[in-house]
Amino acid sequence: MKKNCQRLFWCGLALLAFSACQNEDKFTIRGTIEGAADQVLYLENVALKGVVTLDSVRLGDDGAFAFSHEAPEAPDFYVLRIDNQAINLSIDSTETVTVKAQYPGMASDYEVEGSDDCQKIKELALKQQELTRRVMQLERNYGLSQTLRQDSLQRMIDTYKQEVANGYIYADPRSAAAYFALFQTLGGWFIFNPQGTGVDKKAFAGVATTWHTFYPESERARQLYSLTEKGIRDRAIIEARQARQLSSDVVVESGVLELDLTDNRGRQQLLTSLRGKVVLLDFHAFALKDSPQRILMLRELYNKYHDRGLEIYQVSLDGDEHFWKQQTRELPWISVRDESGQSAVMYNVSTVPEYFLVDRENQLYKRSIQIKDLEKEIEDLLNRSFRAD
Repeated sequence: MKKNCQRLFWCGLALLAFSACQNEDKFTIRGTIEGAADQVLYLENVALKGVVTLDSVRLGDDGAFAFSHEAPEAPDFYVLRIDNQAINLSIDSTETVTVKAQYPGMASDYEVEGSDDCQKIKELALKQQELTRRVMQLERNYGLSQTLRQDSLQRMIDTYKQEVANGYIYADPRSAAAYFALFQTLGGWFIFNPQGTGVDKKAFAGVATTWHTFYPESERARQLYSLTEKGIRDRAIIEARQARQLSSDVVVESGVLELDLTDNRGRQQLLTSLRGKVVLLDFHAFALKDSPQRILMLRELYNKYHDRGLEIYQVSLDGDEHFWKQQTRELPWISVRDESGQSAVMYNVSTVPEYFLVDRENQLYKRSIQIKDLEKEIEDLLNRSFRAD
């Protein structure tokens, strides 16, 4: 009897130890989502290579759920999603995170407990949503001139970046919240620019160095460190190009110089193939500080005049192909990239941004220095008759 008791005792300890080991390898996200009865809730891992669905559950009347999954070796990012409503979370250990939300609107109407990083990510998500709301409101304020709207937008973004950098990035660059802040977007482009200067450069460098120190084997740490180093190199290339002293006072009054470049979807784009349209030929670098507001300005022009025959052929001089594709994936016009910069040399472009207008006959019309009112010039060209031949 005594031997049997001993055997049971040791078996019990073994089972407890096994159970403890199993639990140590898992994290848990649980809680309730009210108002979401019969909706499917997904747990997704936001990996560098794409979003991966880990688990799902159809919610009952009480909205209760509980997900458990293998814990990451370094901080990683997850979302709870119903349709297009998502709650951003981060996990860095075998923690238990509790979420209580209201549906619909759970992306902003939720509470989170058990993780300081998750709470900070919630704060960042709400700040981003408020920034987006204010930018959209500014875009609809047609009482302001385009210049005033651009200036206001730049002030909004600069204020946001400084606030987020001080409150979330510099305060704890090792945190998942700091990493999350670096990759927030506004209208499809990154708020913090890895190729930028000032606060952008300092923020990326701080987080990259810290993650490289504390999580040297993490794929995110390697990606961040590589992105930051490449951003520094690419910035140097852009500045070198801008330093070229080339005459830019006149436009050759002849047909356009042909450009045959690959766009962000892998297709060849001939500039001359746009004959019959009024073309805004735009030389740009998304790494520049004022890139976001310039892109918004071009969006306004495109939305207003594209149906009447305006096309934008935008040549990027950015060195980082991945960064360029990220920045242009939601743009509706032709986006090509010329890493060599030869197209800029052909068109006598010494600094960016720079642009030209091309008429329906494929003739160079004017460049920026000759244009006082861009919209009026576009209107005039669109109203001209065109010989289709």
